[in-house]
Amino acid sequence: MTEPSMVEAAATTTNAAPSSSAPASTSATAEKLYGDGQKPTATQEPQAAKAAAAEPVAGDQPAAEPEAKAEAKAAPEKYEFKVPEGRQFDAEVLTTYSEVARELNLSQEAAQRVLDAMAPKMAERQMAQIEAVRTGWAESSKGDKEFGGEKLPENLSVAKKALDAFGTTELRSLLNESGLGNHPEVIRFMYRAGKAISEDRMVTGTRGAAKPAGPRSFNDLADALYSA
Repeated sequence: MTEPSMVEAAATTTNAAPSSSAPASTSATAEKLYGDGQKPTATQEPQAAKAAAAEPVAGDQPAAEPEAKAEAKAAPEKYEFKVPEGRQFDAEVLTTYSEVARELNLSQEAAQRVLDAMAPKMAERQMAQIEAVRTGWAESSKGDKEFGGEKLPENLSVAKKALDAFGTTELRSLLNESGLGNHPEVIRFMYRAGKAISEDRMVTGTRGAAKPAGPRSFNDLADALYSA
């Protein structure tokens, strides 16, 4: 047998209890249903619904606040990027990046964060590419038919004579920092110049005349380098 519902139980209890009048029975039933001894009237129910609808829901925000946040995150008229110490950004690359960031409506802070995250990796990749080029130059020089191979150390010593004779401190720095000192054509030039200097120091010439030792003028050296 199923148990009676709350309404049915309330009605059974009311019918079983002695009553003096109908209004008292109705009041007792209402007390069991609503707990406060009063049954809400038809007028009270709509008012309660209106009050609940008018009450703001927790967590709701004014309509103007999201617009204010969107405006705060909008892209600036011009980005002002901070460059890490000891590093330099290419102006053309920054210009292109600024255009893309503006199209994406990135704020100054967001655009800077993306740049800070990407710049080290880009610099690392660039250095790896430069190092690969330098290594390629060195390998070509080692196998060069004119000065490379087994006699490479000896021939590099000859090339160094030209650098010592005509090179400046600035030229040495350029060759070392750029990696051009490994380029086969640069080594070839210095090797031939070094050979010309070494040959010039020997006793040569017609009628037994000896030429003075030491480097000659640039024109004389060029003639020795490029003459057939």
